[in-house]
Amino acid sequence: MFKVVEELALNEVQEALIIGLFEHQKVEGVIKEIDDIFAGQLFELIRDGELSGKKKVISKIHTLGKIGFKRIYFVGLGKEKELKFSDLRELFGCLVKQVKKDRLSSLSFVLDTFITTEIEELDAAHALGEAVALAAYQFENYKKKPNIPDKRIESVDVYSGEEKSEIRAALTVGYTYGKGTNTARNLVNLPPNMLTASDLADYAVGIANKYGMDYEVLEKADMEKLGMGALLAVNKGSVEPPKMIVLKYHGKEKWDDVLAFVGKGITYDTGGYSLKPRESMVGMKTDMGGAAAVLGAMEIIGELKPDLNVVAVIPSTDNVISGTAYKPDDVIISMSGKTIEVLNTDAEGRLALSDAITYAKHQGANYIVDIATLTGGVIVALGEEITGAMTNHEEFYEEVLEASHEAGEPIWLLPYFEIHKERVRNHSKIADLSNSPGREGHAIMAGAFLGEFAEDTPWVHLDIAGTATSKKDYDLGPAGATGVMVRTLATLAERMADKD
Repeated sequence: MFKVVEELALNEVQEALIIGLFEHQKVEGVIKEIDDIFAGQLFELIRDGELSGKKKVISKIHTLGKIGFKRIYFVGLGKEKELKFSDLRELFGCLVKQVKKDRLSSLSFVLDTFITTEIEELDAAHALGEAVALAAYQFENYKKKPNIPDKRIESVDVYSGEEKSEIRAALTVGYTYGKGTNTARNLVNLPPNMLTASDLADYAVGIANKYGMDYEVLEKADMEKLGMGALLAVNKGSVEPPKMIVLKYHGKEKWDDVLAFVGKGITYDTGGYSLKPRESMVGMKTDMGGAAAVLGAMEIIGELKPDLNVVAVIPSTDNVISGTAYKPDDVIISMSGKTIEVLNTDAEGRLALSDAITYAKHQGANYIVDIATLTGGVIVALGEEITGAMTNHEEFYEEVLEASHEAGEPIWLLPYFEIHKERVRNHSKIADLSNSPGREGHAIMAGAFLGEFAEDTPWVHLDIAGTATSKKDYDLGPAGATGVMVRTLATLAERMADKD
């Protein structure tokens, strides 16, 4: 898709040339070269505000045969001193959406018009690679296809004076991050009758086979032998068998310093006997957003091959009602041996994750990140743009936080004190733990419950209930699944590999 070209030939016939334009932009470089061909008319358009450097303003002119490019898009970058990497990624997203709307299949970028003293060409190339994948994404839905096929971006030429191989590598890495995110989006967008736990396991095995990873898929009988009573309880009402999915990426010869990603894979959540109301049940196909994020991240890791050992653990089932379904007041025994009083069958994700966290530790995990569409409470606390986090290890959390900043996926740390641990432990009079010790601080209580299984292993919990989907289109994607935290997890793995 990407081709890096050292010199810009304006007489070459192409669909579109893309140029960055700052506020109060001087007419120099390629802009001056084009302005000369246009007999000063470009300068006049900039002076009169017809071509704007204001942030996120996309301006288009047709060249009328004066140069080989049929049209030129100017991307408003705002004030040069204020432009950040995350801004640039979104600006590229705005451009990609516009050219997709204009049904173009090939683009040519003058990369040095997008750089500042803070953003180098390699950074710009990475941002462009991500945006091309993310902003052009669309889910292949089940509507009757129109007679006019949708046009896709098939080729991107990048004009750069930097080393071609380095620019190409940055573009490829960025595009790989975008594709991994789109993998998660596709999985989350699938309807629940087309993505059961077995389907999710098959998809995971496909990733493992593609990248040479070790894998195992525990069946119900395996879980019974291992005593995974928490995941099995959630599955009791279902005709679909549960799966505990494990992928192992060996980035080092010795299996140590293992980073674990644990993703909630509830393929549909009715709430069980604590039944959700009708309006709340619609959209519960997205309750496996954590599992999707983990698989998207593993796909990126498989492509980029960081020098780090990573294990992915995904507990998967649906949560439905039948005569055999688990009930409020049940007491179950988790794989860890800790007993749990079930007071809310709609608090099933933390039950499935509890066995998965324990199993991740059995797989040698030295660091654990769990990711889950876990609670509506986190949306009340942080809205739909911020992912909630909890941790038992501040230094490890700082690593995750830096990765989230780099990925442009904001997270916010919720409190986790002894009083929260005591509520989870002491709320039940007949079991070690309660799965739902009251509505107050609901998101914190869910995380505190998981902390009982992470124990002393450095652990970060990410609640993506608000951020896993978007109700409206945005710069880097359409409404629907966002693939949130895929890039954060992959960035974390790369950062930890670089530190070793």
